[in-house]
Amino acid sequence: MAFGKIVETLQRLRRELPQLYRWLSPGIGVKRWLLLTLLGTTLIGVGLGIVILHIYRTAPETWWLPLLSAASLRFLSRPIRAIIFILLGLGMVLGGIFGINRALMGPFLRPGKKVVDEITIHRRRERGIKIVAIGGGHGLATLLRGLKEYTYNLTAVVTVADSGGSSGKLRKEMGILPPGDLRNCLAALSNDEALLTHLFQYRFPDGQSGLNGHSLGNLLITALAEITGSFEEAVAESGRVLAVRGQVLPSTLQQVDLVADVHLPLMPAGVRIEGESEIPRSSWRVRRVYLQPNSPPAYPEAIKAILNADMIVIGPGSLYTSILPNLLVPEITEAIRSSKALKVYVCNIAAQPGETDHYSCEDHVRAIEEHVGKGLFEVVLANLPPKDHLDEKIEWVRVEDSRKSNYRTVKEKLYDEAQFTRHDSELLAKSLISIYQQGHPRIMS
Repeated sequence: MAFGKIVETLQRLRRELPQLYRWLSPGIGVKRWLLLTLLGTTLIGVGLGIVILHIYRTAPETWWLPLLSAASLRFLSRPIRAIIFILLGLGMVLGGIFGINRALMGPFLRPGKKVVDEITIHRRRERGIKIVAIGGGHGLATLLRGLKEYTYNLTAVVTVADSGGSSGKLRKEMGILPPGDLRNCLAALSNDEALLTHLFQYRFPDGQSGLNGHSLGNLLITALAEITGSFEEAVAESGRVLAVRGQVLPSTLQQVDLVADVHLPLMPAGVRIEGESEIPRSSWRVRRVYLQPNSPPAYPEAIKAILNADMIVIGPGSLYTSILPNLLVPEITEAIRSSKALKVYVCNIAAQPGETDHYSCEDHVRAIEEHVGKGLFEVVLANLPPKDHLDEKIEWVRVEDSRKSNYRTVKEKLYDEAQFTRHDSELLAKSLISIYQQGHPRIMS
């Protein structure tokens, strides 16, 4: 029975030994503290050794001195004794550290996860590249949900031109910036999209007096803005509640409205439409969009993040109502041009009815260039549609021949198998990291 337990213990030690080695792998910040622990343990051992040696030399001959002599292995040579005691002490220290970590981290670990794995992932993401994502809507949230698996150094710069739904009501009634897109990004960057995040995203059903169609997260941000006296501080506090990794920033703190000039048949002058939520409903080709008031000041923290970024990602999202409202803030565009980061534009997968009907990828790029000028990005990441997909309801955004363009086009499979018109967050993030890695292989290794 005892022999069987010894064999079982040895087998378990053999299985867990590789995991112990992983604690010494570079980058997880453990070796320095392990070395400090070993040094402290060594000094304690030296002190105890001096005390025991003093007792052994000065104590009168008693019955326990032979036992002490045997326990100190004096019948072996000094080098062998030193090796035995060092190995025993090292094993005890490592076992103690391993046990303490399991005891302390156990309540915070997800089932099936190991402490060393979680620490390794955390350290890798802490040192991840600095990415700024610019846009709004569900597209930006999808992007952030994928990128947070690679880095914690994420900044979302979000449009505040929303005028519809819960955000529009709060903007009109409370006079605050529309919180909807910022709320979606906060939820996407949450460390654990569990019950609290779902609660933050909960929308009250229609028909309830006073709460009709409102999102709980929008109401929370509005309440925090009243309490703190600052909209940006309300967004930051919401991020702390959700344990957000990264930050979500408005492109401007000024109340702005989005206005569009659309083309109508038999009307050369076109028609002007006011309000972000009204533009897609027109169903006519958009000629140009602009902000009122014109040239609003950018939020300084957004400028700072853009200038310090390693990679800037523009999109995905609604071209005229999510992406361009950010780029129409002049200081945002100037900061993008001034930044030394790699700049990538992520084109939409499918045309958006009322905004980009029959648009190719080049049409999307051309629209951006007509509004803010050329040379804003170096790479265009476009979706590669499935060859055998015959759903006539989906109008895929096709990529035309762009050999004469000033940017490099990368075509990858990016669509979500469950919902073809939307990006898959994992595929999108993987493609973007791969694009960055091609130019900076050492940084991402």
